[in-house]
Amino acid sequence: MSFKIAIIGAGSVGFTKKLFTDILCVPEFRDIEFALTDMSEHNLQMIKQILDTIVASNKLPTKVTATTNRREALTGARYIISCVRVGGLEAYADDIRIPLKYGIDQCVGDTICAGGILYGQRNIPVILDFCKDIREVAEPGAKFLNYANPMAMNTWAAIEYGKVDTVGLCHGVQHGAEQIAEVLGAKSVSELDYICSGINHQTWFVDLKLNGRKIGKDELVAAFEAHPVFSQQEKLRIDVLKRFGVYSTESNGHLSEYLPWYRKRPDEITKWIDMSDWIHGETGGYLRHSTETRNWFETEFPQFLASAEKPIDPAKRSNEHASHILEALETGRVYRGHFNLKNNGVITNLPADAIIESPGFVDRFGINMVSGITIPEACAATCMASINVQRMSVHAAISGDIDLLKLAVLHDPLVGAVATPEEVWQMVDEMVVAQARWLPQYADAVPAAKERLAKSTVKTREWAGAARRNVRSIDELRAEKAALEQAV
Repeated sequence: MSFKIAIIGAGSVGFTKKLFTDILCVPEFRDIEFALTDMSEHNLQMIKQILDTIVASNKLPTKVTATTNRREALTGARYIISCVRVGGLEAYADDIRIPLKYGIDQCVGDTICAGGILYGQRNIPVILDFCKDIREVAEPGAKFLNYANPMAMNTWAAIEYGKVDTVGLCHGVQHGAEQIAEVLGAKSVSELDYICSGINHQTWFVDLKLNGRKIGKDELVAAFEAHPVFSQQEKLRIDVLKRFGVYSTESNGHLSEYLPWYRKRPDEITKWIDMSDWIHGETGGYLRHSTETRNWFETEFPQFLASAEKPIDPAKRSNEHASHILEALETGRVYRGHFNLKNNGVITNLPADAIIESPGFVDRFGINMVSGITIPEACAATCMASINVQRMSVHAAISGDIDLLKLAVLHDPLVGAVATPEEVWQMVDEMVVAQARWLPQYADAVPAAKERLAKSTVKTREWAGAARRNVRSIDELRAEKAALEQAV
């Protein structure tokens, strides 16, 4: 087989390498072309060196090109994969820092909540530019695979306004299943059968079987509470399981910021989180992790390059959906996964226009979703709160309507639990002004926002958050890695 895959945001070096090696685990894909594109020439050249080393070490005919010209990379592509972060870590830091001034303490801030909504405002104009290029220069009928957050908003915009065949992909379901398999004592996650349904990062294990035996709420709660690690790292998630009756796919830290109950009072936050790793709820945890990862990669690049000389091992192919979807579409070998697409009746008690995450099967005919799923009422209610915010956020990003943007932020569950309308109005003004270079649709609204900020009497505070850790130096990361290796 010979076709072209374009990866936008290929400077996300570690993730691009994973996708690349996964795809080359498919024997029929040896002769394909990968076209890498990114705004950073520096990052592009680093990842191209790594991928070229993989190709040479494995004696493959695979072609790898790299260019900052996105349209050139997309020309003739059959598949386009996006893993972009518009605004980079600079804008992301504001997504965390500015809401903290108003008492809004986020762990990740890239899906909804104040940070996720503004992230969507930065992404959506760029996503529509991608879609325009795909329609004009990619292979007819090209498929757009979006890995970038905010998943639902990006996918919603690409399908509804970009008019491109799009699927959103995430790994939260797989990670949740791995946890469940472990607490239930399964030898492998393959012993577990499950149906997960909801929306991205709020997907629920609505049906669960271990070796054909149905697993109920009480057994699952007991298993998690007995686990020596998860009982501490997933306290909030276990509490939601007890109250809702089903387990959420999303991590403790992520889930905490989608709900209005656990992060609204600083003295309560530490009760529900765990500081052993960023993903369990630390303030700005993913921002710290991302900063450390970037610094680590820059410094340790020779080691990353050396590791690329190892042979590709199909047994180590990851559970990221992209390679399995491409394999199913191209070869007809059926793949079952959980995909983000427009609902259109797949989940009976969520709106038709929402982007849902639910099971589907892939073959030569495309992605075929399992329809007629009804999720528990409490799960639907929680998803609905986010869907309404996502819908308003997408419409605001498309129209550049700053008033609609403020209403979207106001209706966010955690923001609404913490901030007053007056505080929300000022916070959005401050975020739009700070990020104006990435928000072209709000250019006309920025001068008035600056004037309002100059006259504002709303009080804020400089605050690091309830559970903040400092970014670790390279030396600290090396020492920690050495200690872990010694312990093993």
